[in-house]
Amino acid sequence: MTTGVAGPPAMAEIHDRLQRLVADQLGPDARPVVSGVERVATGRSRENWLFDLTWSVDGVTRTEPLIVRCDPDGGLLETDRSAEFAVLQALEPTAVPSPDTRWLDDDGSALGKPSLVMVRVPGTCEYYLINGDRPLAARVDLARRFCDLLAEVHRVEWAGAGLGAVLEDPGPEAARHELERWQAVVARDRVQSYPELTAAARWLEGHAPTSPRTVLVHGDFKPGNILLDHHDAVTALLDWELAHLGDPHEDLGWVTQPLRTGEHLIPDAWEAGDLFARYEAATGTEVDRAAVGWWNVFACYKTAAMQITGLRSFVDGRCEEPYQPSAAVLRQLLDSVRAP
Repeated sequence: MTTGVAGPPAMAEIHDRLQRLVADQLGPDARPVVSGVERVATGRSRENWLFDLTWSVDGVTRTEPLIVRCDPDGGLLETDRSAEFAVLQALEPTAVPSPDTRWLDDDGSALGKPSLVMVRVPGTCEYYLINGDRPLAARVDLARRFCDLLAEVHRVEWAGAGLGAVLEDPGPEAARHELERWQAVVARDRVQSYPELTAAARWLEGHAPTSPRTVLVHGDFKPGNILLDHHDAVTALLDWELAHLGDPHEDLGWVTQPLRTGEHLIPDAWEAGDLFARYEAATGTEVDRAAVGWWNVFACYKTAAMQITGLRSFVDGRCEEPYQPSAAVLRQLLDSVRAP
């Protein structure tokens, strides 16, 4: 099947666009030079290009590794680059390790698509390292530190950082706010009906908890978004495109949902109860297990909604991969809402 998906820009084209962007930002006296442009196939929702930037400041030559994240023609997510840029800027003075920002091309006038340029942080990531080849003690230690990192995200003083001007505070109704947001995505992008999603949405509407407080929610917290150096020290938490203000139980529900336990939990060594106890000790706040259960179901619903967006992108000829709600996600949704 031919989808008519537009291919990525040629290397020379993206190089020239980047060269013009940095020249406009730094000015001719800086004599900026873009080199080493390379497309990387990391992530399933953004188009990522690596490059090095060399420029002069007061006669001193500097070089910095950078990455530009561009909106794709289509995929699993449709998010706002300017909001992601604002979140990253707000995080720079905090204890949360995240990439420093450089420039935002909000409307795509410089790079052809809405994009943001960030510092390239060293490190590697691995989705299933918690259940990988490292010794058990090392994997449990990583899991504990990842939990501490999530707690650090939730401790960010988002109001003082000015994020209230960029992100909406849903207050105690964060659950209903997020549910309505993703219901709208399903209504907009679905190409067929899914009774499982209808049943799950009805259950979620009838059981939505109230939020105890508003925090900065990452929205896709996982080892696959955490960079580690060769000593297993965390160098950065990546992919803030789904970040928003909301209920802290949302991130906890995301990492403990049944479909993602292989990424976050270790049988008999690091279970959900261990994660909650560690989080409570780190934040000084109690985890509402019933609320986490609601967010577990919501996490499956959100996953299905993203897959629906991916299928719409494929049908519209904006991406080459035919995403669709998987049988595992739909089955888990039904099992969750039928549970006593």
